[in-house]
Amino acid sequence: MSDWKLKRQILQVGAFLLVMVAVLSLYIGYLAVWEGQELAENPLNMRAAAAKADIRRGTIFDAHGRVMAQTQNDGNRSYPQGEVMAHITGYNGENIGSAGLEGHANRELLGLTADMSKLGPLSQLLQTDRGNDLKTTIEADAQQAAYDGLDGRKGAVVVLDVDTGAVLAMVSSPAYDPNNVEANWKAMSQEAGGPLLNRTVQGLYPPGSTIKPMIADTALTEDVTNEQETFDCPGVLDVGGGHSIQESHGEVHNRVNLRKALTESCNVTFGTLGMRLGDAKLKKAFERFGFDKSIGGEIVMTASHLPEFGKLGTGDQAQTAIGQSTLLVTPMHMAMMAAAYAHGGTVMKPYLVQEVITPGGLVVHRASPEKWLTVTTEAMAAKIHSYMEDVVTKGTGKAAQVSGVEVAGKTGTAENPHGEDHAWFIGSAKLRNRNIAFAIIVENGGGGGKVAAPIARKIILSLQN
Repeated sequence: MSDWKLKRQILQVGAFLLVMVAVLSLYIGYLAVWEGQELAENPLNMRAAAAKADIRRGTIFDAHGRVMAQTQNDGNRSYPQGEVMAHITGYNGENIGSAGLEGHANRELLGLTADMSKLGPLSQLLQTDRGNDLKTTIEADAQQAAYDGLDGRKGAVVVLDVDTGAVLAMVSSPAYDPNNVEANWKAMSQEAGGPLLNRTVQGLYPPGSTIKPMIADTALTEDVTNEQETFDCPGVLDVGGGHSIQESHGEVHNRVNLRKALTESCNVTFGTLGMRLGDAKLKKAFERFGFDKSIGGEIVMTASHLPEFGKLGTGDQAQTAIGQSTLLVTPMHMAMMAAAYAHGGTVMKPYLVQEVITPGGLVVHRASPEKWLTVTTEAMAAKIHSYMEDVVTKGTGKAAQVSGVEVAGKTGTAENPHGEDHAWFIGSAKLRNRNIAFAIIVENGGGGGKVAAPIARKIILSLQN
């Protein structure tokens, strides 16, 4: 009898242990499958941090093999081009974390994959002591030209290959030196709107007159005007409620059609079109051009701030159509808008990483150009592009002209409640071997034609060869 009781107790204990093992197995499976990604990336994961400390991070190159970031023999990370590439490479610090490609491509630079990061200690058996290299889309010459063009002034420059979406230059100023960012972290992180802000994708600005190509497109698409209609510009537009819109510097454009209104940046014409379009059609236009969408991928862009459509009065409708009111956008998004008119109405998804290459030279990832949105028809894109060519050849963007190169653009002088106007220039250029699009903003710079357009010229010249 006692033997039977003993056996029963053993069976009960065994069954209990089996149940506990099953529960533990299920919990481990849950952590590995459902929570593995989050736990692997958690900065408090000391095991992962210890493993990564033994890995020599890969090198980041520009499109032509020039080093942007590398690991020195002493294990420290160095950035040979310093401030010029700061907002692309970012930084990687023991106490401050990482930013830029150092953060977004951290796994690749460590030679880790998502699957390996979930294997726990087993991943260390498969891990090499050197991470993968990144070949970016950045053209160092264009990046330097954009950086030099800003000349220390606050602002941002984005340059895209319109056919692929490759980011050729992405400069934010002021910048920081990633070689000593950790030592200067406290001062930089406390500086409001300072060097750590990547203005190309995080800065929000009123676009001013650079939004007018999209408004011209929308007005024609929605049949609220046509190319033959002429508008009378006495220099001021009554928008109701005792309010009015003035032309810049008190100009009077007299009678203009839509093409000439864009060439001369006539606020009266575009304010009138904004009121004709109304909230619903304006909202539809901004959604069509993706101003309510994110890009995705390694480029994290701040969402645009759109007016509260459905509640706008005629004054705000007119102001929105000239790039003012509560409308705020990023330079990246304005470069994408410019790219649409240079690429038959299609916007390619911007990307920064061309290839991920193992220490043995094997390419484990190669970027494939990807369509982001079709925002307008090919015929309409060609029409608006021809208007933008006139801006450079006959209008406010003459300072962007380059001999032998077809340049199209739109200047902008955006009112700023906190100081001097912001200077904008967006556009595109047809080079011998590719087409590029760009957006340039100089904070508190004044007139876009005088301040921002010459920077575009520098960039075009840097990419001409």
